[in-house]
Amino acid sequence: MEYTVKELAELSGVSSRTIRYYDEIDLLKPAKINSSGYRIYGSGEVDRLQQILFYKELDVNLENIRKIIDSPSFNEVKALKKHREKLLERKEQLELLIDSLDRTIVSKERGIIMNDQEKFAGFKKKMIEDNERKYGKEIKEKYGEDTVRKSNEKFMNMNQEEYNQLTKLEQKLMATLQKAFKNGDPAGELAQQAADLHRHWLSFYWDSYSKEAHAGLAQMYVADERFKSYYDKEQPGSAEFLRDAILIYTGKNS
Repeated sequence: MEYTVKELAELSGVSSRTIRYYDEIDLLKPAKINSSGYRIYGSGEVDRLQQILFYKELDVNLENIRKIIDSPSFNEVKALKKHREKLLERKEQLELLIDSLDRTIVSKERGIIMNDQEKFAGFKKKMIEDNERKYGKEIKEKYGEDTVRKSNEKFMNMNQEEYNQLTKLEQKLMATLQKAFKNGDPAGELAQQAADLHRHWLSFYWDSYSKEAHAGLAQMYVADERFKSYYDKEQPGSAEFLRDAILIYTGKNS
């Protein structure tokens, strides 16, 4: 079948404006332009739009979607299987949250007391699975599967008071890092306070602490763009600054 922009929009649930925009950025070109000047899309374009929407559901930006789909090594069947795998992971995460919500509703209606760990188990499980999806491969390669497993277990067993402490500590770390960054000296008092706060923050996750591991993690923050963007989101350059401060703090800057 062939579709105009309007017809493809109705078929897919995507706005006509979006489809035209995809054409403008070379993400989804029409199969042809008819004699009346209308964009015409065929089965190949329908399949491509489906792939685009799958990747968007997985929070991949449009530029990266285009690069992936246009790659000579792109395999549509493999991509579809990967989409299914990722969506099943998301389904499992949602089911955990729904289960937690259902048990909370029942406890409120029937006066059953839920302990703090039960209330937040679904959220913590989702956080672990999100981190596993984003960073699992790199972290396991660097620290080993056993270390990662122990870290996840420690986080899952964290009570509400500990979780609150962790949240406050992370906020204090980021605020101190921003102040230290403005001073511009990774060896300065504020920067070293940030490095020490970072060590305390790690203690909530790590089974044991070592200066070598701490320094290695700081290096990863800069080497991996995903980690780097987390620390740079408020102030570009913060990841490198924190790395330098931690290397000085651990004595691994030589």
